[in-house]
Amino acid sequence: MAAETLKLPIEIGGVSLKVKMQRADRRARTRALTLIAPLFFLLLLVFVLPIGYMLFYGVYSPELRNGLPDFAAALDQDSNEVPGEPVFRALAQDLAEARERREHKKAITPIRQQDIELWRVFRRTVENLPKDEVASMKEWFISFDSAWGEPDSWKVIRRIAAPYTAYYLINAVDARLSPDGSLELKRAEERVYLKIIGTTFEISFWVTVIALILGYPVAYLLANVSQRHSNLLMILVLLPFWTSLLVRTYAWMMLLQTEGVVNNVMTGFGIFTEPVQMMHNRIGVYVAMVHILLPFMLLPIYSVMKNLGPFPMKAAANLGANPFRAFVHVYLPQTLPGVGAGCLLVFILSLGYYITPALVGGPKDTMISLMVAINVNTFLNWGMAGALGTILLIATIAVFLVYNRFLGLEKVRLS
Repeated sequence: MAAETLKLPIEIGGVSLKVKMQRADRRARTRALTLIAPLFFLLLLVFVLPIGYMLFYGVYSPELRNGLPDFAAALDQDSNEVPGEPVFRALAQDLAEARERREHKKAITPIRQQDIELWRVFRRTVENLPKDEVASMKEWFISFDSAWGEPDSWKVIRRIAAPYTAYYLINAVDARLSPDGSLELKRAEERVYLKIIGTTFEISFWVTVIALILGYPVAYLLANVSQRHSNLLMILVLLPFWTSLLVRTYAWMMLLQTEGVVNNVMTGFGIFTEPVQMMHNRIGVYVAMVHILLPFMLLPIYSVMKNLGPFPMKAAANLGANPFRAFVHVYLPQTLPGVGAGCLLVFILSLGYYITPALVGGPKDTMISLMVAINVNTFLNWGMAGALGTILLIATIAVFLVYNRFLGLEKVRLS
């Protein structure tokens, strides 16, 4: 008699096994989503929304339309090169009402940011508006200043009055729009932001290179010493994380100043004949930034080296390779994922650094992040700050894509 085949029940309590498994899987996914929901909303609130808000204001400029609403509406309905009487009357009325509310300066702020000569025309006009009724407002405006009758002036006004503008993004790369709408670079003496972008990339590159040169040997040491010594050295590596970034920066200011500890020690031992200027220049920026960012280079490299252990070098030695050849051809290529991850982290963090270059660096060491802060805190120019933030974000994404193209994201996971 043949043995009966054992069959699993396809129903449990009147419910199929497949349905029960689907319900269990759904509950597991729900629990997982519930656990990560607070982190998701926190990132959305403190990271995504502020960045999106700043980027949006890089192309959104509603100040003039909000401050002079009737003028903006009348201008939208008039397609003449020099608008007609209704537009001039609406402009005079809006300027007068804004002056009474003491809001006229705010209303014409975008004009000051985008065309200083036209802003001076607006300012003189609002200060001399006629108190009595005039037969033709258009004639009064043009007789007061001939710029009101020029088509080029109105092309600029129409562009500024639009709710969305590319002006700030164009200005962020030292270009400008001519009255006819064509794009052109500013004169060499007027170019500021391209130089700042170049300085940002230069500082970030050299900070990454110096951190790699210093971090790689230390990571190798950490990965190959005994566990007891490795733990002690790791504490020293992580020690800067336990101190405030601002405190560390001020500490370097105390150390690097002309009468600071470094200069006193060097002159005392006769290494320097006189104190060397190491503050408010590139030297101070490199020293302070490398010190702060070095752990971000060292830890990914150490992680890869720790997983490798000493076996690749021993295997190469057994096959007849000398230590240098074994390191270059066997060990180094296997640590490249950690090197790539460390370089990516340090370079991207350097691109957006603000506090350290602002305090330790000089005028020639200005980076994009400092210009963003100046536009927000000093000039209240959210449009320019948003445009510079967009440039910084594009640069970061570009670096990330280059890394992905040559090394690949899957190698980041290895480290």
